[in-house]
Amino acid sequence: MQIKLLAIGKTDHKQLQALIDEYQKRLGFYIKFEFEIIPDIKKAKNLSEDQQKQKEGELILGKLNATDILILLDENGKQMDSVGFSDYLQKHMNSGIKQLVFVIGGPYGFSNEVYEKASSKVSLSKMTFSHQMIRLFVIEQLYRGFTILKNEPYHHR
Repeated sequence: MQIKLLAIGKTDHKQLQALIDEYQKRLGFYIKFEFEIIPDIKKAKNLSEDQQKQKEGELILGKLNATDILILLDENGKQMDSVGFSDYLQKHMNSGIKQLVFVIGGPYGFSNEVYEKASSKVSLSKMTFSHQMIRLFVIEQLYRGFTILKNEPYHHR
């Protein structure tokens, strides 16, 4: 299995990008991982929230293969602790899927079409974080999940 993370818009903060790069490198020791940025919608200020979600949704769906399993990072998704998340990853790996795709949406969330395509939703917290910081949190939790599965000391139980 491989994992892909899709996110709308580039990371503006150099320090945050350096941490993302570090955890992405660490994660690469465990699984094939790809982090892909979908460029911001041009002239988004001229669009309604629904129009922006629709355009972003088309771009997201265009990045998927027919066999991909889509997981949305969504405030209304399932919450789990790190050990539960590692179990979640293991179940997907055991299912024989080729690619698991996590998506961080734009500022207004996801279009109805993206919600319909998704197999599940995961919430990292009841708190709200910037979309830029969520990128780091997701990659770090993926890394932590694999260290838990390998019984490595990064995550202290």
